[in-house]
Amino acid sequence: MSERSQQAAPRAVVLLSGGLDSATVLASAQQRGFDCYTVAFDYGQRHRSELAAAAQLAAAAGVVRHQVITIDMGSIGGSALTDASLAVPEEQSEGIPITYVPARNTVFLSLALGVAEVVGADHIFIGVNAVDYSGYPDCRPAFIDAFTALANVATKAGVEGRQQTIETPLLTLGKDQIIALGCSLGVDYAATVSCYQADSDGRACGRCDSCRLRREGFIKAGVSDPTRYQ
Repeated sequence: MSERSQQAAPRAVVLLSGGLDSATVLASAQQRGFDCYTVAFDYGQRHRSELAAAAQLAAAAGVVRHQVITIDMGSIGGSALTDASLAVPEEQSEGIPITYVPARNTVFLSLALGVAEVVGADHIFIGVNAVDYSGYPDCRPAFIDAFTALANVATKAGVEGRQQTIETPLLTLGKDQIIALGCSLGVDYAATVSCYQADSDGRACGRCDSCRLRREGFIKAGVSDPTRYQ
C-alpha cells in the first residue's frame, strides 16, 4: 500500500440544514474526498421538519457523524422564521426580507468552527449563495471573507498555523446551476425541505420566497420538481 493511500482523508464540517442547497454542499464535499461531520441547528425555526430531513440526508450519505446543536434564536426575535406572530411573506419585497434571521450565519459558523477544532477539520462547508439569496447580508462574499479572517485569529488551530477555510461551493451559482450540480452528484432532492413554513411532514407551502426560488430553479434546470407540496 502506498504512503498516499495510507493517509487519512481530510476532514470537513458541513452545515446541513436539510434544504436543497445544503444537501448539494454535502455531496460536493464528499465528491472532493472529505470525511464529513454534519451539523444541523435547532434554533427555534418554524420549519422544524428540516431537521428530520437533515438527519435523513446525513444517514443516506454515510457521514462520519451528524449532530444537532440547539440554540434559542427565537428569544432574540426579529424574524418571521422564529417568531410565529410575524407572517412569512408570499410576495417578493424590496430590501432585506423579514425572513432574515439576525446574525444566524455568524452564530452557525462560530459553532461549526468550534466543532472543527474538536474533530480536527480545517474546512467548513456552508451553502451560502450570493445570486438567489433573498438579500440576506450574511450570504455575501464580504461576510465569508471577514469570517475567514476572524476564524484564523480566534482559534488554537489558527495560532498554531493550521489555516481554516470556509468553503462556499454554491456562492456564485444560480438555483438552476445548483440543481444541475446536485443531480450530477446524485442528490435526492425529494428528501430535502426548503420551505419556510413546511408542515410537520415536510410538505412545502409552494408560496413563500424559498419555495418560489426552488420551483423556478427546477423549471430553469429542466428537471422534474420532486417537492412534496401541501
